[in-house]
Amino acid sequence: MADSPVGVLRAHARLAPWNARGLAAHVAALVDAAGVRPTNASARVAPTARAVRFYVAHRLLDRPEGAGTSATYNYRHFLQLLAIKLRQREGLTLDAIQREMHEMTGDALERRVAQSLAPALLTGTPAAAQQDDEPFAPWRRVHIADGVELHVREDAVVAHDDAILAMREALRTVLGRSAVR
Repeated sequence: MADSPVGVLRAHARLAPWNARGLAAHVAALVDAAGVRPTNASARVAPTARAVRFYVAHRLLDRPEGAGTSATYNYRHFLQLLAIKLRQREGLTLDAIQREMHEMTGDALERRVAQSLAPALLTGTPAAAQQDDEPFAPWRRVHIADGVELHVREDAVVAHDDAILAMREALRTVLGRSAVR
């Protein structure tokens, strides 16, 4: 079963439970790896903890266990958030997604998400990377602290020295100067 998209997707259940921020980050990474091209600006936005709470309030996501900062999200929430972001990238509105989600069983939701993410789940290679005819863009590695690096693609808008220096200093400030060598 681990060789099927559903089996690979189920392996993510081992990482549950998540808090809102962890759930959002996990889903953002997986959706980006899938390489689904967004059709509008709101679909390009990676989910955030605030978005997770918004989706719960608007009944797109089931209520989490607990409340406030102790709220935890499980595998079903993971599938629901993945489905929301994938369907947004396909051009559906939140109202349409909400109607669709309420009609879908857990198994159907899991199969739909697994089918959408199959290329990324089975190969580990983003679908966008497989489809793009664009030339390879090198990355800059910037040392931040012991065990911490910043990676910036050379063709990115923020790849100029001033921006990289500012990002490096901001990250070092967040980490605290004592952690930086």
